Amino acid sequence: MLETKGLTLHYGGSQILHGVDFTARTGEVTCVMGTNGVGKTSLLKALAGTHPRSGGAVILNGESLPRLRPQEMAARGLAVVPQGRMIFPLLTVKENLETGYALLPKSQHRVPDEIYDLFPVLKDMTRRRGGDLSGGQQQQLAIARAMIMKPKVLLLDEPTEGIQPNIIQQIGRVITYLKSRGDIAIVLVEQYFDFAYGLADQFYVLRRGSVAMQGSRTELTQADLRAEVSV
Repeated sequence: MLETKGLTLHYGGSQILHGVDFTARTGEVTCVMGTNGVGKTSLLKALAGTHPRSGGAVILNGESLPRLRPQEMAARGLAVVPQGRMIFPLLTVKENLETGYALLPKSQHRVPDEIYDLFPVLKDMTRRRGGDLSGGQQQQLAIARAMIMKPKVLLLDEPTEGIQPNIIQQIGRVITYLKSRGDIAIVLVEQYFDFAYGLADQFYVLRRGSVAMQGSRTELTQADLRAEVSV
């Protein structure tokens, strides 16, 4: 569903990504791992269009894409749950969810029952402001908002960061469910090793903006991955 070839990215005069080749397949969780500052979030920003790539190709569903703005990438079926969640604090939970309608035809402007089945706490808090929710509740809201867009590719940036264990478990169940549907490619950037290893089908380990290790669960041992991300 999503592929890059020779992807490069710069911040000013600094090169952050160095020729990254990457593939995320429908029906799988592809995990991007590595220590802090190796380019994991930068890779997601390049994919989402929030930071224009310097070079290389981004291929979505077989089509090589030009440099597109974030809203254009979203229109192509790519949804992002960013690090820090970035919900609208002064909007209610329901209003936050409704921002996901922007790319949908008017006939689909409703919150599917599936959302409230997966995140029942949101149904109980539809009138509460987003800023009044706990960190875990905000993370659930951010994922639900992305799901409303009916994406083909879902990018998740550190979804467990600062979240209590019971919410982490629930987020893991949601990701497992989305994978089982078989109609979405999930890209997960995650530092929590056990959470990532338990969910992922494919792994990419970045080091200094390049792919240092890549493979499937059957190709890479847990010990090999731990050693690489602990460097």
